[in-house]
Amino acid sequence: MAAAIIVPVSFFLVVFAITYLYFSTRNKERLALIEKGADASIFVRGKRERSAPIWKVLILNLALLLMGIGAGIMIGGILGSNLNVNWDIAMPGSIFLMAGTGLLIGFFLTKKMDREEI
Repeated sequence: MAAAIIVPVSFFLVVFAITYLYFSTRNKERLALIEKGADASIFVRGKRERSAPIWKVLILNLALLLMGIGAGIMIGGILGSNLNVNWDIAMPGSIFLMAGTGLLIGFFLTKKMDREEI
């Protein structure tokens, strides 16, 4: 019973601590830069001139991830039925391999989109 209470409470404490440290450190860094006379424009996150919209990147990566999972299921089925590979190894291995490949392709396509501004 105690473990069922300790785990969620400790999870929220860790999330709170990380958030608190992030914002307090960021505030201290900004105050130190202001004291040294740094320009305040460095705190504004302006749009990069040649960056792809975030919705295009998300849709591209999600589509490639789902395509990779589908291809992994197909490859796992082929490995399990035709090549007599153990199903417990073939399915998760091929799914993770193809999903990772899809995300890697998405990374390179996103980099290309940022350069070309599609």
